[in-house]
Amino acid sequence: MKACNQCGKCCIKYGDGGIEATVEEIDLWEIFRPDIYQFVRDYKIWYEPNTQQPLNQCPFLEIVSTENTTKQVKYTCGIYEDRPEDCRLYPSSITEMIRDECEMIEIIDLSHPKQAKIAFGKLINQ
Repeated sequence: MKACNQCGKCCIKYGDGGIEATVEEIDLWEIFRPDIYQFVRDYKIWYEPNTQQPLNQCPFLEIVSTENTTKQVKYTCGIYEDRPEDCRLYPSSITEMIRDECEMIEIIDLSHPKQAKIAFGKLINQ
């Protein structure tokens, strides 16, 4: 299993309402992170503050700028330290990674599931 290469597939796939934030997270954002809270509507995320319409992707997904335009686009999270628990806990299983075409999975992981499970365990316990 490879290290995350910041391809953004997980954030793009789930950034349009496919994730949730806990009531506690939203309450904390309201008090301490109004810049995040403005994208909340009826305890759901991510909504355009002015129109209250759902966004197509997380408003905090940012492209990492690079001078080399031939390299793969990389992404970063603008609220990494305060991101929702759903984001912090991703990926939750190898099956989820395969389904979402996570680029951390390697062909050897598919043919050696026991070793992949060990590598995944190390990954989530970092």
